[in-house]
Amino acid sequence: MNRRTPAATPLALLLALALLGAGCTGGVEGTPGAAGLRDPYFPGLGNGGYDVTHYSLKLDIGPSADDKHGPADDKHDPADDEHDPADGTSSPSADDKHGPSDRLRGTATITARATQDLSAFHLDLAALDVEGATVEGRPAAVNRAGKELIIRPGAAVEDRLRKGRTFTTVVRYSGSPQTITDPDGSKEGWLRTADGAVALGEPTGSMAWFPGNHHPSDKATYDIEVTVPDPLTAVSNGELISRRTEDGRTTYHWRTAEPMASYVATLAVGRFSTHQSATPDGIRLFTAVDPESEAASEEVLDGIPAVLAWSAGKFGPYPFTSAGAIVERTGDAEYALETQNRPVFPGPPDTALLVHELAHQWFGNSVTPKSWRDMWLNEGFATYAEWLWAADHDDVPVEESFDEAYEDDANWAFPPAEPPSAADISEAPVYGRGAMVVHRLRLAIDDDEAFFDLVRGWTETHRHGNASTDDFTAYVEEETGEDLTELWDDWLYGESRPPVED
Repeated sequence: MNRRTPAATPLALLLALALLGAGCTGGVEGTPGAAGLRDPYFPGLGNGGYDVTHYSLKLDIGPSADDKHGPADDKHDPADDEHDPADGTSSPSADDKHGPSDRLRGTATITARATQDLSAFHLDLAALDVEGATVEGRPAAVNRAGKELIIRPGAAVEDRLRKGRTFTTVVRYSGSPQTITDPDGSKEGWLRTADGAVALGEPTGSMAWFPGNHHPSDKATYDIEVTVPDPLTAVSNGELISRRTEDGRTTYHWRTAEPMASYVATLAVGRFSTHQSATPDGIRLFTAVDPESEAASEEVLDGIPAVLAWSAGKFGPYPFTSAGAIVERTGDAEYALETQNRPVFPGPPDTALLVHELAHQWFGNSVTPKSWRDMWLNEGFATYAEWLWAADHDDVPVEESFDEAYEDDANWAFPPAEPPSAADISEAPVYGRGAMVVHRLRLAIDDDEAFFDLVRGWTETHRHGNASTDDFTAYVEEETGEDLTELWDDWLYGESRPPVED
């Protein structure tokens, strides 16, 4: 990503949990899954009791979707708009206007494995209207408490909800997806563009367009089928499996075969110029560019294969089968985001920004943080990738980039591994001081070959998984055989600016 406290649990959610605790479980034995995963900054985000393995989303967007329901479907429970600062969500603002083309009708088929005997479980979904749900093909009761859907299966599917068993949930929903305001004031979720929309999910925006377990610790594979009116194009993650047109509407089927955190899932709908190719290593490339940004983006996007090859030399083999970019027109979004396989740029990118977002494919997308406290592992390494690129291609030594970051007071506002609040997880120390941590580690190892072997080993060890700061420091010390407590205390957790030797 490139952009610059826990609150009380909403009353409606507490009431719903009380009902579940009182035994309103539809006859299924077990206990309800938790309503949140107690993330340090977003405690209500995600859900307990199950692990999602696959999402299959079928979405219909635009006038045709709007024509399929009557005015009554435009209504939703005001509780759905309930503000929950702990999870970075808010009700629609007065200027969040939308027309018929902003309607979405969706069917989400969620395959999950129970991690406990479940009597009920939760899904995260903001604002959209739920028309019904089934579990293992049988109707399930659905209650709503703000952004939480509480699913209560009937007794007929009890055996499928035992710990270790796999079960399938289908949710039918519709409405006008909403823009979400982060604790830092930035916008995510469903962002209206000049001719469509783009869905950005970091950290909580993915709940604006599909129900799920929206915490980075629960990764899954995806099939996303999106139907839009011509001449619009729908672009998402992974590989384009098929495209079919009927009655002036086209359905695009995108598949992500490698595990993906929901916050890096994306969907962009608009008038795009698209291009498909492949790298010499066989990585499939797909770029979608708003025509207004096309000319200014061409040279930088042509460099994607070279950036991927250079990055693989530093960080290990590229972890996915496809890559590319989505480039909106300037002003359609506030920031670039490392959406998996296909970063989104809010206008023509420069090479440094491309390097940063592609580095995230290793750091953040393949090796994903266990919690939002671990953001520096994403941003510190991606920023350090910029420094490495500048050294190799622009004759700017890494030491010069380090010195510039060291002298920037903004990087010393707080320790990168301990942002003070949810509003700070994308602030300067997470990026600049995070990169300084990486460079100080390189200096401590004092052997570039050993340092890059260590980095490549890290991305291989946690490929397609999750990792925390503690996992990283333990890995480094085990691999190097060194006690690096002083380095971590000074650069990763220290409150003050440590001295630098001449």
